[in-house]
Amino acid sequence: MAETESGSAATVSSEGGRGENTSLKDKGNEFFKAGNYLKAAALYTQAIKQDPSNPTLYSNRAAAFLQLAKLNKALVDAETTITLKPQWEKGHFRKGCVLEAMERYDDALAAFQMALQNNPQSQEVSRKIKKINQLVRDKKRAQEVENMRSNIDMAKHLDTLKPEMSEKYGSEECWKEMFTFLVETIEAAVKSWHETSKVDARVYFLLDNEKTQTDKYAPVVNIDKAFESPHTHSSCFPFLRQYAEDSFSGAACIVAPKNIISYPQVWKGQGSRKWRYGQNDGFFVQFESPNVRKLWFIPSSNEMGQTLCRDPEVLDISAHELIPRLFKEKLAKS
Repeated sequence: MAETESGSAATVSSEGGRGENTSLKDKGNEFFKAGNYLKAAALYTQAIKQDPSNPTLYSNRAAAFLQLAKLNKALVDAETTITLKPQWEKGHFRKGCVLEAMERYDDALAAFQMALQNNPQSQEVSRKIKKINQLVRDKKRAQEVENMRSNIDMAKHLDTLKPEMSEKYGSEECWKEMFTFLVETIEAAVKSWHETSKVDARVYFLLDNEKTQTDKYAPVVNIDKAFESPHTHSSCFPFLRQYAEDSFSGAACIVAPKNIISYPQVWKGQGSRKWRYGQNDGFFVQFESPNVRKLWFIPSSNEMGQTLCRDPEVLDISAHELIPRLFKEKLAKS
């Protein structure tokens, strides 16, 4: 809680004004300490009318206005305090507190540093400077996290996949369509994770615009039950293989959250072996096409109160595949 000054600037006088002023200020201080900041501010205002050049009164009223969240008025009073008594630590301290409440941390830091310059021994001011420096770092990192959340660019992370796809498929139109499909699928999953901290277990198919019967085959198939048991898992992928063939799909992406992969049979040969990302939340993306198969894990963390997806980590699909091969392998086309 902010403190007010009893001050020595007002001299008690038996001849009217200044004696009454001291009384108003003291009453204001009592109301302030009792938490009645509105009444305290009103009494400081009356005192200021009688003694408009008293910096203590403006400082006290600034403290009351700050508690009332009347930040612009508090800032004016703090600056008036500084004008009336430039070398007084308290005026700069008041200004710093108001600017901190406004989240103008750089300006607040300058004000607190000026207060420390006028009173190098003040532990209160030193603590404020330390706090503001931390707030500045936190604010900067929060902005960085928000930028990372809003500027998702999976294409740059998957760029190394382009030469392999080009080599395997030859046709630039063909592999670029697959690459775009993959990028868009992962980016949509990341956005969903950022917004809701989850993704649905689904298979996304790259349908053939000319051949697919779109009234019969949807581009998305829900597989949330596929990982409940070895039985449901073993019956899932034959269905998906047939679906891929019948829908004339050129590629597919399996997206599944890590928390539903609940039995070791999914990762053949891994058993109970410790996994590098065992402590991370996140989700998997498995890319399936006739000649290129890839698997990624996208770890997730909580930073600055925000859910943040980290860079995709490439996994060995032969050891970690979520679902066996969906497409028959084809010879590369020139």
